[in-house]
Amino acid sequence: MKRVTGNRKAEARVKPYIHRDDIVHVIAGRDRGKKGKVLRVSPERGVAFVEGVNIRVKAIRPDPQVAQSGGFVKREGPIAISNLQLFCSHCQKPARVGKKVSGDRRERVCKRCGNPIGKA
Repeated sequence: MKRVTGNRKAEARVKPYIHRDDIVHVIAGRDRGKKGKVLRVSPERGVAFVEGVNIRVKAIRPDPQVAQSGGFVKREGPIAISNLQLFCSHCQKPARVGKKVSGDRRERVCKRCGNPIGKA
Protein backbone atom coordinates (compact mmCIF):
# COMPACT_ATOMS: atom_id res chain seq x y z
CA MET A 1 0.00 0.00 0.00
CA LYS A 2 1.37 3.39 -1.01
CA ARG A 3 1.62 6.06 1.59
CA VAL A 4 1.13 9.71 0.75
CA THR A 5 3.63 11.97 2.46
CA GLY A 6 3.80 15.71 2.52
CA ASN A 7 1.12 18.27 1.98
CA ARG A 8 -1.01 17.86 -1.14
CA LYS A 9 -2.08 21.49 -1.01
CA ALA A 10 1.51 22.67 -1.42
CA GLU A 11 1.10 22.93 -5.20
CA ALA A 12 2.19 26.13 -6.87
CA ARG A 13 -0.69 28.57 -7.08
CA VAL A 14 -1.03 30.94 -10.00
CA LYS A 15 -1.81 34.55 -9.15
CA PRO A 16 -5.23 35.35 -10.60
CA TYR A 17 -5.41 37.99 -13.33
CA ILE A 18 -9.00 38.80 -12.36
CA HIS A 19 -9.67 41.39 -9.66
CA ARG A 20 -12.75 42.64 -7.82
CA ASP A 21 -15.00 44.99 -9.84
CA ASP A 22 -13.72 43.65 -13.19
CA ILE A 23 -16.26 42.83 -15.90
CA VAL A 24 -15.84 39.20 -16.97
CA HIS A 25 -17.35 36.84 -19.53
CA VAL A 26 -18.09 33.19 -18.66
CA ILE A 27 -16.48 30.89 -21.22
CA ALA A 28 -17.41 27.46 -19.83
CA GLY A 29 -20.08 25.82 -17.73
CA ARG A 30 -23.81 26.13 -17.28
CA ASP A 31 -23.74 29.93 -17.44
CA ARG A 32 -21.55 30.13 -20.56
CA GLY A 33 -22.00 33.40 -22.44
CA LYS A 34 -23.09 35.48 -19.43
CA LYS A 35 -21.33 38.68 -18.48
CA GLY A 36 -21.07 40.12 -14.98
CA LYS A 37 -19.10 42.09 -12.41
CA VAL A 38 -16.70 40.26 -10.07
CA LEU A 39 -17.91 40.59 -6.48
CA ARG A 40 -14.93 38.89 -4.83
CA VAL A 41 -12.01 36.61 -5.67
CA SER A 42 -10.62 33.74 -3.60
CA PRO A 43 -7.11 32.99 -4.95
CA GLU A 44 -6.52 30.15 -2.44
CA ARG A 45 -9.46 28.20 -3.89
CA GLY A 46 -9.03 29.49 -7.44
CA VAL A 47 -12.60 30.78 -7.65
CA ALA A 48 -14.46 34.06 -8.08
CA PHE A 49 -17.99 35.19 -7.31
CA VAL A 50 -19.62 36.94 -10.27
CA GLU A 51 -22.83 38.97 -10.14
CA GLY A 52 -25.73 37.04 -11.71
CA VAL A 53 -23.67 33.92 -12.48
CA ASN A 54 -23.96 30.47 -10.85
CA ILE A 55 -27.01 31.40 -8.76
CA ARG A 56 -27.65 29.12 -5.79
CA VAL A 57 -30.88 28.93 -3.80
CA LYS A 58 -30.46 28.57 -0.05
CA ALA A 59 -33.28 27.73 2.36
CA ILE A 60 -33.34 30.00 5.43
CA ARG A 61 -35.08 28.99 8.65
CA PRO A 62 -37.07 31.62 10.51
CA ASP A 63 -35.28 33.12 13.51
CA PRO A 64 -37.54 35.07 15.88
CA GLN A 65 -34.58 36.38 17.91
CA VAL A 66 -33.31 38.35 14.91
CA ALA A 67 -36.79 38.98 13.48
CA GLN A 68 -35.84 37.05 10.34
CA SER A 69 -38.54 35.33 8.37
CA GLY A 70 -37.86 32.03 6.66
CA GLY A 71 -37.82 31.43 2.94
CA PHE A 72 -35.44 31.07 0.05
CA VAL A 73 -32.47 33.33 -0.69
CA LYS A 74 -30.73 33.49 -4.06
CA ARG A 75 -26.95 33.96 -3.92
CA GLU A 76 -24.05 33.81 -6.32
CA GLY A 77 -21.97 30.67 -6.03
CA PRO A 78 -18.27 30.30 -6.77
CA ILE A 79 -17.06 29.79 -10.33
CA ALA A 80 -13.55 28.66 -11.31
CA ILE A 81 -11.28 31.46 -12.49
CA SER A 82 -10.26 29.28 -15.44
CA ASN A 83 -13.87 29.54 -16.70
CA LEU A 84 -13.74 33.35 -16.79
CA GLN A 85 -12.26 35.75 -19.31
CA LEU A 86 -11.82 39.50 -18.86
CA PHE A 87 -14.11 41.68 -20.95
CA CYS A 88 -12.41 44.54 -22.83
CA SER A 89 -14.47 47.74 -22.73
CA HIS A 90 -12.73 49.09 -25.86
CA CYS A 91 -13.31 46.07 -28.15
CA GLN A 92 -16.60 45.12 -26.47
CA LYS A 93 -15.41 41.48 -26.59
CA PRO A 94 -13.84 38.99 -24.19
CA ALA A 95 -10.07 39.23 -24.45
CA ARG A 96 -6.91 37.47 -23.41
CA VAL A 97 -4.78 39.47 -21.02
CA GLY A 98 -1.19 40.58 -21.39
CA LYS A 99 1.01 42.59 -19.05
CA LYS A 100 2.82 45.77 -19.99
CA VAL A 101 5.34 47.62 -17.84
CA SER A 102 5.16 51.40 -18.09
CA GLY A 103 7.57 53.15 -15.74
CA ASP A 104 7.22 51.54 -12.33
CA ARG A 105 3.65 50.27 -12.97
CA ARG A 106 2.41 47.05 -14.49
CA GLU A 107 -0.80 47.22 -16.48
CA ARG A 108 -3.10 44.54 -17.80
CA VAL A 109 -3.64 45.04 -21.52
CA CYS A 110 -6.04 43.54 -24.05
CA LYS A 111 -4.21 41.21 -26.46
CA ARG A 112 -6.73 42.07 -29.19
CA CYS A 113 -6.53 45.88 -29.22
CA GLY A 114 -3.60 46.68 -26.88
CA ASN A 115 -5.59 49.07 -24.66
CA PRO A 116 -5.29 48.83 -20.86
CA ILE A 117 -8.03 46.92 -19.04
CA GLY A 118 -9.33 48.37 -15.78
CA LYS A 119 -7.07 49.20 -12.89
CA ALA A 120 -4.37 46.72 -11.85
